[in-house]
Amino acid sequence: MTAPSHAFDWTRGYASQRSPVFARNVVSTSHPLAAQAGLRILGLGGNAVDAAIAAAACMTLVEPCSNGLGSDAFAIVWDGHSLQGLNASGIAPQAWTPDYFDRKHGPGVAMPRRGWDTVTVPGAVGGWVALSERYGRLPFADLMAPAIEIAERGYAVPVVVQGKWRLASEVPDLVAQPGFAEAFLPRGRAPEVGELFRFPAAARTLRLIAQTRGDAFYRGEIAEATAAFARQTGGAITAADFAAYAPQWVETISMDYAGHTLHEIPPNGQGIAALIALGILKHFDIAALPVDSAASQHLQIEAMKLAFADVYRYVSDPSTMRVQVSELLDPGYLAERARLIDTKRAQDFRAGNPAKGGTIYLTAADERGMMVSFIQSNYMGFGSGVVVPGYGLSLQNRGHGFTREADSANVVAPGKRPFHTIIPAFLMKDGRPQMSYGVMGANMQPQGHMQTLVRMLDYRQHPQAACDAPRWRFNEGLSINVEATMNPAAIDGLRALGHQIGDIHDSYQDFGAGQFIWRLGDPAEEGYVAASDPRRDGAAAGW
Repeated sequence: MTAPSHAFDWTRGYASQRSPVFARNVVSTSHPLAAQAGLRILGLGGNAVDAAIAAAACMTLVEPCSNGLGSDAFAIVWDGHSLQGLNASGIAPQAWTPDYFDRKHGPGVAMPRRGWDTVTVPGAVGGWVALSERYGRLPFADLMAPAIEIAERGYAVPVVVQGKWRLASEVPDLVAQPGFAEAFLPRGRAPEVGELFRFPAAARTLRLIAQTRGDAFYRGEIAEATAAFARQTGGAITAADFAAYAPQWVETISMDYAGHTLHEIPPNGQGIAALIALGILKHFDIAALPVDSAASQHLQIEAMKLAFADVYRYVSDPSTMRVQVSELLDPGYLAERARLIDTKRAQDFRAGNPAKGGTIYLTAADERGMMVSFIQSNYMGFGSGVVVPGYGLSLQNRGHGFTREADSANVVAPGKRPFHTIIPAFLMKDGRPQMSYGVMGANMQPQGHMQTLVRMLDYRQHPQAACDAPRWRFNEGLSINVEATMNPAAIDGLRALGHQIGDIHDSYQDFGAGQFIWRLGDPAEEGYVAASDPRRDGAAAGW
């Protein structure tokens, strides 16, 4: 395996607008190979859930800088009759208490960003199994077959993935983690664009997962190997922690907006931020403002600030939240929050500033009407950096989302789920499914949910246009970033209102990347329109 001999400048090109895909069976992901895997499963008689699982397994290989076999996941499924949510986020090891971290890392020190003391029990594999058992049509082993083939035969590393991989290879505290270099720096470096990357260790793990329907991952060989590696290299996670894990089926939470209803997964995720922001925007006639104007963007930014101010204070594992979801979404409370917005001036509502993240999103729909909104992530790029040798198990670092502050709802505790950034979304209208969608990128996710929905519902932009449109991203205080394609007059207008605009660029990490499936009518007669974000190497495909 050698690097390609050609020397293209992979960063140069021309602006383009993708065309939406119209089909009765469709898969939309941020990597074409994963979309192909989902379509292959649909062609074998599988349904949208089967396709989503197959695509998700492939994504752990083709975007290892964003997710892996040690990821967490969430999903929302329309099964043709009702909507159901799945929380497949992991739990803290039993050894984790504030005292544990004080003793090991020193009192008052922030929660670690990398290494074993950020690794909660991975939930994604358990999520795949739970989805398959409840909704799948094909044998679970068949769903793993495309990913196993990719792991064994390899794939040519694409441009965006290579860029993220290269940047990660320059982060000392990531490269130094046990097992990382062996797995992800073949020949002592990140792969080049177009270079073949094989991952036989991950193929081994996928085969064990396929053969045991995930049992080896949580109660067998894989769990035991992970626990043994933790003992050898300073981790606290045990085989008993793995065995104690199970994903949770949950009811979605929702907000009515512009004749539709947006559904999100309830806490411990941040999906409620999008609902709060929309609940605040309902008190303004945003559709009367020009779509790309500073006035329209200003209202959305201020609503998002207010939402984050509450989310960062109150959201945690639902068993420890001190304010209920119903209170945060109370119409009277949201009306009060809306009155805080000054249409002439940007304000600091003192929201937090979470770290950038690494996440993949995918969605699938079939001609029988099933739709799936699915997201999985290792969090900060390659996550913890820890990779279990011989198994290709790249572990997430969601434990960084905890705190040691005793008065925080998100204080670390054994068996607890941390605050989570990844959120799938689902839109309903008059009790029927309308759209399955999501946007990647840490705290950009609820911001992307809101911005694209406002464009579609208030301004009647089709999904691909809403996906292509320039975005802003709130950081903290008065600080925002905007995409370089935003109207210069709007940028000047935002500055005049007091927004402090930092970078003006087109980084997918700052502005997310999304996938959308919009239902046109009866799938058997009309089907769907799917959109794929140009900010990543995405693909929407169907027939």
